[in-house]
Amino acid sequence: MKFVDEATIEVQGGKGGNGAASFRREKFIPKGGPDGGDGGRGGSIFAVADRNINTLVDYRYSRLHKGRNGENGRGSDQYGAAGEDITLRFPVGTTIYDAETDELLFDLDHHGQEITLAQGGHGGLGNLHFKSSINRAPRQYTNGTEGEQRKVRLELKVLADVGLLGLPNAGKSTFITQVSNARPRIADYPFTTLHPNLGVVRSSAAHSFVIADLPGLISGASEGAGLGHLFLRHLSRTRLLLHIVDVSNLDPDVDSIEKAAEEIEAIVEELRLYNPALYEKPRWLALNKIDMIEDPAAFKEQLCARLNWKGPVFDISALTGQGTQNLVLKMQSWLDQQKAEEQRLLDEAQADYEPDDPRFKPNRQNVDQNNDQNT
Repeated sequence: MKFVDEATIEVQGGKGGNGAASFRREKFIPKGGPDGGDGGRGGSIFAVADRNINTLVDYRYSRLHKGRNGENGRGSDQYGAAGEDITLRFPVGTTIYDAETDELLFDLDHHGQEITLAQGGHGGLGNLHFKSSINRAPRQYTNGTEGEQRKVRLELKVLADVGLLGLPNAGKSTFITQVSNARPRIADYPFTTLHPNLGVVRSSAAHSFVIADLPGLISGASEGAGLGHLFLRHLSRTRLLLHIVDVSNLDPDVDSIEKAAEEIEAIVEELRLYNPALYEKPRWLALNKIDMIEDPAAFKEQLCARLNWKGPVFDISALTGQGTQNLVLKMQSWLDQQKAEEQRLLDEAQADYEPDDPRFKPNRQNVDQNNDQNT
């Protein structure tokens, strides 16, 4: 299936049905009074996050989604039927923006989350609502309202714990194949990976995490060069960035330490230019194909000194699996600590919650006004 992570669609709620102006007319019942029913509400457009969907390809070609109109009211106190709602299913991780203002509207970040994209119109009132002691034969009724209409832009940001960074052909696809169940395309030419690949890494029977392999970055990616810039948004949800560096293809005629440092700094600079938040994310170094270096320990020491690198750095060979298991265990331990800390902060926030705090109380006047407007 073709991977699509961007789409623009238009959604429109159905129109509410009109109310009816009718009077009861039966034998032996003169002046039966008003019996015009209300119109049915228009169908709404809902969005649901579904973990069984992994691409927005269905919305690349199906761009207009309209809810059904509500039926008009009829006599004999018959209310019009409501219009049928439409439920659109999106992958977990989809963000929804207003296409005109670029405002973030919704973020579908967990399975089963449901939101309203376009509300259907309200049904009109029949004349039975207007009867009173001084208006016993009302001919007033109201028409249904139009449903909401908006144009939205969909962006899919994959949900992964670890995101892989690196130049084309750095060995990212080989690494994710070695440590997870993902089987991306692997070849000896650049830009083999054309779209993100997700893999589940099982460090033990009870522990696992998700890793994302993105197309390789090159200098100028933040300005549109290469393919990697198209998918940099997918790194925004990751907790950890693993920067894989191929140390086997360095030119022996130049200083290999300086060459490796320049490649690493180029990728880091692209992150900073694209999004400072990505630049600030925790980042680890993995020196791939280290088994092809004569003195790996000296190379790593000199490279870290040149970069002034204070973070973790690992020697691996994605092809043979050397060092990959140790790296997986370290990542799992770090992720477990991060999740435990997040849970602790969440528990503290819930413990500090005070129901009587006026900040958490709704404004009843505003709520009543909204209810009156929707009646």
